[in-house]
Amino acid sequence: MAGGPVSLAALLQSDFVEDALYRDDGLCVVGIFGKSNTPPSLLKESLVNTLADKHIFPLFGRADEETADSHIQAFYNQENRVLYLLLSSVCDFRQLLRACQTLSAGAGHSDSHDFWEGLERQQCLHLLYMFSVCHVLLLVHPNQTFDVTYDRLFRALDALRQKVLPLIRSAIKDCPVSKEWKVNCRPCPPRLLFVFQMNGALKVSGNGSESGGNPDKPKKHSPRRRLQHALEDQIYRIFRKSRVLTNQSSNCLFTVPANQAFVYVIPTADEDPVGTLLGQLRSNCIMCEQDTTTLVSGPRRYQQARRSVRQASCNGDSGLMSLGSQLVDCSLKEFLWQHVELVLTKKGFDDSVGRNPQPSHFELPTYSKWVQVASRLHQVLISNTEEEVAELSTKVKSQLKVLEGFLDADTKFSENRCQKALPLAHSAYQSNLPHNYTTTVHKNQLAQALRVYSQHARGVAFQRYALQLHEDCYKFWSNGHQLCEERSLTDQHCVHKFHLLPQPGEKPDMDRNPPILNHNSRGRSTSSCNCGRKQAPREDPFDVQAANHDFYQMLEDKCCGKLERIEFPVFQPSTPDPAPACNQPQRLPSEASADTERLKEPPSTAQSHTPGDTSLSLALSLGQSTDSLGTYGDGEGTETQVQQKRPSLVDRQPSTVEYLPGMMHSGCSKGLLPKFSSWSLLKLGPAKSYNCHTGLEQPGFIPGSSFLLPWDLVIRSRSEDDTGLTESLDGGSSSWPAPNKTVVGKRGSTGGLGRSRRRDDMARAFVGFEYEDSRGRRFVSSGPDKIVKVLGPGGAKDPATRVLNSDMPLYIPSPSQGRSLKPHYAQLTRVFIVVPDAPLEVTLNPQVQPGPPPCPLYHPEQTDIVLPPDGFWVLRFPYSYATDHGPCYPPKENQPLNNYKVLRGVLKASTANPPPQ
Repeated sequence: MAGGPVSLAALLQSDFVEDALYRDDGLCVVGIFGKSNTPPSLLKESLVNTLADKHIFPLFGRADEETADSHIQAFYNQENRVLYLLLSSVCDFRQLLRACQTLSAGAGHSDSHDFWEGLERQQCLHLLYMFSVCHVLLLVHPNQTFDVTYDRLFRALDALRQKVLPLIRSAIKDCPVSKEWKVNCRPCPPRLLFVFQMNGALKVSGNGSESGGNPDKPKKHSPRRRLQHALEDQIYRIFRKSRVLTNQSSNCLFTVPANQAFVYVIPTADEDPVGTLLGQLRSNCIMCEQDTTTLVSGPRRYQQARRSVRQASCNGDSGLMSLGSQLVDCSLKEFLWQHVELVLTKKGFDDSVGRNPQPSHFELPTYSKWVQVASRLHQVLISNTEEEVAELSTKVKSQLKVLEGFLDADTKFSENRCQKALPLAHSAYQSNLPHNYTTTVHKNQLAQALRVYSQHARGVAFQRYALQLHEDCYKFWSNGHQLCEERSLTDQHCVHKFHLLPQPGEKPDMDRNPPILNHNSRGRSTSSCNCGRKQAPREDPFDVQAANHDFYQMLEDKCCGKLERIEFPVFQPSTPDPAPACNQPQRLPSEASADTERLKEPPSTAQSHTPGDTSLSLALSLGQSTDSLGTYGDGEGTETQVQQKRPSLVDRQPSTVEYLPGMMHSGCSKGLLPKFSSWSLLKLGPAKSYNCHTGLEQPGFIPGSSFLLPWDLVIRSRSEDDTGLTESLDGGSSSWPAPNKTVVGKRGSTGGLGRSRRRDDMARAFVGFEYEDSRGRRFVSSGPDKIVKVLGPGGAKDPATRVLNSDMPLYIPSPSQGRSLKPHYAQLTRVFIVVPDAPLEVTLNPQVQPGPPPCPLYHPEQTDIVLPPDGFWVLRFPYSYATDHGPCYPPKENQPLNNYKVLRGVLKASTANPPPQ
């Protein structure tokens, strides 16, 4: 074991057996710690080499040291009865370099600080261990200036020792040592010595005397000696001022001697390496000659070596040894050995001062006893590998937080700065806040608070207190200031604070926490009923049923409940507890957009004349030629007839177990129906109930804008069935009567041949696309960008072909904008259709796109509705549009309106089949 250094853990676990000559002798433990400068000089390792007179530690470090963790190396010199413990930590150059290499380049400021803090805590535990098992401790420093940070370190170690002292007592209670050792958890209050290395700024002679004479009684102290005395006075004053040193040595972490030197300054090595080596060789030869004369042991051997050193000094030999060599620096050994002698002779340290100094305990253990105590402490404080002391080690680790107030000055400063910044950030968050506010306002205010916080907060605690600021602001917001996040179908927030919705049959309760309330945005608008003859105020709806069904159902009893209507199919449950359909296979947005594009294709690409098309053959077999199937809205009557297929079984038999949540649109699964219809189709009366000279006599219409647009349809006379001639229904130039056929004009008037025939073969329908804004103002549109304006008698002059052949906008700017800076939109609400008493089939098929792609197309639960003749019909559109994924909000100020539209092809007309003769 005395051959070379080993790790402390290996020493404690080894089965090393001492020689019988030294087995019963006491053991002095010397610990060495401190800081080391950059190579080539390894100060602490060289000290051990010098003290042991052997080349024990390599001068260039060990190659197997790969980690930056603190570790203790041990060297046991049996002959001198001294065990050296050498602590390597992050304060050493090599360990610091490894720590920098271990730390990743991308680590944040907080992670880096945690890494360094972990290394410092590890160093403190190793130091506490050495202060608990050593008799003498050497603090090594690479220059001649005392580092005042040691004062804070020793105060931290003292506080930590007081915290863990009960735990250490329980760990060593079974060890074969004295009661005083078990109570104080150390063999004696260790004596701390300081070793400084003088740099090149101050060069002195190495003989220790500036004049001749007796070397034992120098007439004048050398500068190095005066420096040592000054450092001793400085260190003692600092430690007494901070109460690291007190009168009673047994209560201190360590002691310093009152009447002995405890500071040693290593002088600078000679700049002449050759002369230095020759002087060391001469000194070594003289010591070897003296050793061969007489062999003595004990204190006399030490005194003889001391006299030989002084003789060498008087002869002019340099007593200074290069730290990079294995040769002896007798002056350093002399400095240390006067303290080691007190231990080996069992005199102990009497370092208490004051009027009533109390003697401190002292024990000189044998090697075997010391190993038992050191092993137990190593398990508790450092290694933590045995299960029986694992709980104690965990408790020791939990006490390390006491170090933060002493060692972590960066964290302390950062916490003080961040704590001062928090009130400023809280004030910034709460400035200009309403009593209740939404998540968006909360995030904006939090961002402002974080900006204020980042201007004042600094250091490693920045992130931790930033998270605390997040939590504080969230608690303030959620504690009675959180606004209901639900948005109405018109994209307005609920004005209530966070609340719950009442269950069916439950009444609202404001006193509960959270309160039970219905949503309310305080938005009110004026809307008309299904038929349009009665207006009433309505609340801003938050669900589709309230928007498209409940409001109109409430007005049914007051106005249009007795009118004839075409009912749309809805869900008819067959079980008492039907469930909404979940995980609907939604059609891809590309499919919905493909439907839209297919509707927009020109007739040349949309028509299909394949021989196998059964729908075309069916139309021809019914006596209807494709030329007579005129269509209005797209000019694609052939396509409509071609695309009509036989409905599938799923279409004919909708589900009676699952219903469609929401509205019917192009992305819904087949075979599902909603519980209510968002559309309404009513008959206001016969065709003659509409007067084209007075227009719609309903409330809310802007003057002159309540007139429907004429839609002239050409029908065939009965004699044309024999000739097989067909005519277009739009009354174009290709419409000619059969030769030699005289047709009586309307109202019995006679005129030219061509004019009378055209009047007899024409029927007039009326169409009106009505828009209504939130103030209840209504008007009929004569085109995508035009409002009907009739100033005189005679009704509207613009034909309906323009509105039928165009995509009508779902929203247009209202003609009555008011004083608001935001645009006010009117929404397409109804379509009025006057079907004449003529052999015509008017088909209704509305399709609405209430948003930009990939928004689906909305349509009634029944498509291609044939309106009976001689009727005044009104189709009411939904007030709001929504899917199971959310509502389709009205357009904002900066959104283009052309994405919100009703596709052309709402109305199509064709000649009806003639009655059988």
